[in-house]
Amino acid sequence: MLRAGSVVTCIACKNLLPSRMGVKFRVPLQKLHPFSRAIHHRFSANNNPQRPPHCSAARHYTSLSRLPMRPPKSRSGGHGYQQHRTFWVARLAAKLLKLRYILLGSAVGGGYTAKKTYDEWKEMLPDMSQYTWVVPDFIWELSENIDLDKLARALPELEEIAKLLPDMDKIGENFTFLKSLLSSGLGSEVNGASGLRLLLETTGDSALRAPDIPPTSAATSDGSDKQFKKSSDKERVDQLQEELLRTQMKYQRMLERLEKENKELRKVVLQKDDKGIHQRKVKKSLIDMYSEVLDILSDYDSNYNTQDHLPRVVVVGDQSSGKTSVLEMIAQARIFPRGSGEMMTRSPVKVTLSEGPHHVAMFKDSTREFDLGKEEDLAALRHEIELRMRKSVKEGQTVSPETISLSVKGPGIQRMVLVDLPGVISTVTTGMAADTKETIFSMSKAYMQNPNAIILCIQDGSVDAERSIVTDLVSQMDPQGKRTIFVLTKVDLAEKNLASPNRIQQIVEGRLFPMKALGYFAVVTGKGSTNESIDSIKDYEEDFFQNSRLLRDGMLKAHQVTTKNLSLAVSDCFWKMVRESVEQQADAFKASRFNLETEWKNNYPRLRELDRNELYEKAKNEILDEVISLSQVTPKHWESILQKKLWERVSTHVIENIYLPAAQTMNSGTFNTTVDIKLKQWTDKQLPHKALEVAWETLQEEFARFMAEYKGKDQDDIFDKLKEAVKDESIKRHKWNERAMDSLRVIQHNALEDRSITDKPQWDNAIQFMEETLQSRLKDTESVIADMVGPDWKQRWMSWKNRSPEQHIRNETKNELERLLKLHEDHTAYLANDEVTTVRKNLEGRGVEVDPVLIKDTWHQLYRRHFLQKALSHCNLCRRGFYYYQRHFVDSELECNDVVLFWRIQRMLAITGNTLRQQLTNTEVRRLEKNVKEVLEDFGEDNEKKVQLITGRRVQLAEDLKKVREIQEKLEAFIEALHKEK
Repeated sequence: MLRAGSVVTCIACKNLLPSRMGVKFRVPLQKLHPFSRAIHHRFSANNNPQRPPHCSAARHYTSLSRLPMRPPKSRSGGHGYQQHRTFWVARLAAKLLKLRYILLGSAVGGGYTAKKTYDEWKEMLPDMSQYTWVVPDFIWELSENIDLDKLARALPELEEIAKLLPDMDKIGENFTFLKSLLSSGLGSEVNGASGLRLLLETTGDSALRAPDIPPTSAATSDGSDKQFKKSSDKERVDQLQEELLRTQMKYQRMLERLEKENKELRKVVLQKDDKGIHQRKVKKSLIDMYSEVLDILSDYDSNYNTQDHLPRVVVVGDQSSGKTSVLEMIAQARIFPRGSGEMMTRSPVKVTLSEGPHHVAMFKDSTREFDLGKEEDLAALRHEIELRMRKSVKEGQTVSPETISLSVKGPGIQRMVLVDLPGVISTVTTGMAADTKETIFSMSKAYMQNPNAIILCIQDGSVDAERSIVTDLVSQMDPQGKRTIFVLTKVDLAEKNLASPNRIQQIVEGRLFPMKALGYFAVVTGKGSTNESIDSIKDYEEDFFQNSRLLRDGMLKAHQVTTKNLSLAVSDCFWKMVRESVEQQADAFKASRFNLETEWKNNYPRLRELDRNELYEKAKNEILDEVISLSQVTPKHWESILQKKLWERVSTHVIENIYLPAAQTMNSGTFNTTVDIKLKQWTDKQLPHKALEVAWETLQEEFARFMAEYKGKDQDDIFDKLKEAVKDESIKRHKWNERAMDSLRVIQHNALEDRSITDKPQWDNAIQFMEETLQSRLKDTESVIADMVGPDWKQRWMSWKNRSPEQHIRNETKNELERLLKLHEDHTAYLANDEVTTVRKNLEGRGVEVDPVLIKDTWHQLYRRHFLQKALSHCNLCRRGFYYYQRHFVDSELECNDVVLFWRIQRMLAITGNTLRQQLTNTEVRRLEKNVKEVLEDFGEDNEKKVQLITGRRVQLAEDLKKVREIQEKLEAFIEALHKEK
């Protein structure tokens, strides 16, 4: 509560109020708008009446400065006192009118101020006429993108403006009351309204003037009426003062709202222009161009000693020294993961800072923007950085040299490129790799040994300076301190803990550490809480240094404190270093480019300079062409190779497990029954699976054949490893349709159940198929027998070969068993025990000792040859048996059931081949093509895979050429833009 009395009130208020009257304000005057304070205390009481007023700006908006100084009135008796009591009514009316017109003058002055402020803001709005040359209908486009209705609603309504004006009804009542007084004969004596003219006069506005009224004496009344009027005047004055304060506060809020809307409008215009309303190409900023060059250089490994000497700010410091917090203060956002005492920075983080309309962050390899004004986006950004760090760290390691590139844009951010390195440690703790300390040291040295790198050395001020490790490391890399900036963090804790603040002065003056630096700074990065916002940290830092005796006693200079001054200094140093060194780097890469181009011309004069990605795309197109060629294979070719391969796979099973056992039967009925049973078992268990295996192998072979044929057509050998890997991976991923086996089983079962041969050509084809099969088996059997008995007499004489003892025994056994077969041509497939004994005794009689097992083994091969020879002769007899087959072999001793069996097998092979061909051409070839495309896409996204599969000096040379050209072009573009900015 503020009381206005004879000491603290201004002269105008003193003339209006009694000396002991208290006025209560709901809002302290110190928090009001400067214009509002000027109305109330334009003339504060002081001992020096000639002292100028504090706020001269209010002279244009109020006439209180022209109020006359009234002499103190004498309360002694006499003529003057009597006059005062006589005209009290006129004096009261004058006071009331004066209060009303104080309010009226304030309202008029406020309206004029609002008009002038509005005109100034209107001039501050961007000039939209400059865009008319780009798009003629710009105003129409702007109206679509900007909510003009919202802006119109933000402007004050007529009702609000009307509320600013005084209550005319009350003023009318006062004038009516005054008129009644004047009509009752007091008009010639009213003197209190003489201040009306002075109150309404303002500089540059003489239209509102009140007519001069000659002063008169006031009327008087009795003491009781005067006391009643004083109390009512006090209440009226309190109400008027409160109403005036409410009006001024409302007007001030209105001005603040208009100012906010104006900022939003300017922001919208900048956003629309930045996004390109007119589809213009947005020019990249200098820092973005420079950051792109650094990103390319991070992946560049040259053999020509063209090292990366471009400037960047390298942030180094002991673990938990606050270096990440300093970087966050420069970036104006809490963007990094945080922990209590543990290592959080596990890999270098390159942060590109630039100015922009929005405070956003974005990774180099991502299009997602993180809004740093939203806490959920900040949390997501910190989580993403932590995931990328952990992903980059290999198994068994603690830190990684892989750089994470991040860009941060926002209003007021200084442009520069900073690299946050893992904190330097002195001891390897549990859970860390044994070489963690050495890895961090080597990584820090690698960044700091760049002669153009700016070293931002962070030192924790809350710990003893003797415990610092990083200062020795920095002094080794930059002994002269020509590119080092020293930063002392946690100065608030240092001031509190240190007994001698002069120690801080020694640190920031460079007299304590054995290292030199360009500049020394002292900063405060918060109170240690992880939930502190950047704004609260800034406020805390400013309050600390304002109240700190370090700054007050001259131990620290004003330009050495706060992170704001630090960021300005680092940015200036960064750009100075860039301007001094960037052209030298451009010349170095130009020379490197010349060397690479010369090597290419000498070694590969007729080849295009294709880098690894371009070679991969070329190989990818070739592989896809080869896969598409599979769809051009004719159905006849598919069925032919499928039937051939399938019969090669199942022929042994058909002869050994179906035909031979059935042929040992005594009659045709038993033969057919045995065949049907064995075919049914074979179809249910093995045949469909074998058929699908054959089809899959055929598809692979055809795919490999097409790739081999294409290789002869000017194919580059550099693609061989890639094509082989794609083929193997595609085949590995391919799986035949599971439903195909069930449908194939039904088709094969139905095909084998059919026994009706409709015409003679089918009969002849079946006999031919049977003969070819039996002859092939007979040839194989004779080859086995020849191996068993060794060379015959002709080979022994002509080739000088002899039989082994075992072959001699087998030959004697063979001769004995052949005699047995000549005696019994219809012998069964197995020897009886007595027959084995007879053969053994006969051989022993000739001096040959033989084992019964050897006799049975030799008999098996001899009987197999005997059976096949008989089957071939029977096949010849069946060539003319189709007539008997049609009559079901009635009245005929000829039975050709074996021919019918081979016809059933042949028909099954044809139907199976046709079915598999349809599955291949309709489904599996397309699925294989899809698998190949997926494998190529996966390999294309895996850079390590491409490096493994596409190798050679030619590839590396093309890669280096591409990167050197790109770096040189970007550096030249950056230098050109840099000169333009100068």
